[in-house]
Amino acid sequence: MRVLVFFDLPVLTATERREYVQFRKFLLKSGFIMLQESVYGKLALNTTAVNAIVSNVKKNKPPAGLVQLLTVTEKQYSKMEFIVGEVHSEVLDSDERLIIL
Repeated sequence: MRVLVFFDLPVLTATERREYVQFRKFLLKSGFIMLQESVYGKLALNTTAVNAIVSNVKKNKPPAGLVQLLTVTEKQYSKMEFIVGEVHSEVLDSDERLIIL
């Protein structure tokens, strides 16, 4: 499963900019990968992991702005189409499970 985080945060004041940077750093430290500006994704093994990720994001959300979460299966995620621009990705684009020991 994948957890996608979409956010639109205000950055008009210095405090809002600092909260934006802190939230973005939290996402990166938590293992999220930037898919687009303000769109981040993270792989989760099961529903329990998804629930833990969702509650962690809720705890660390900034006080202002909009943060949205969407959970999709690997099969749904692998059907994502790239319409504009060149596809240049080092991410495996498959619904098969990969285990590296």
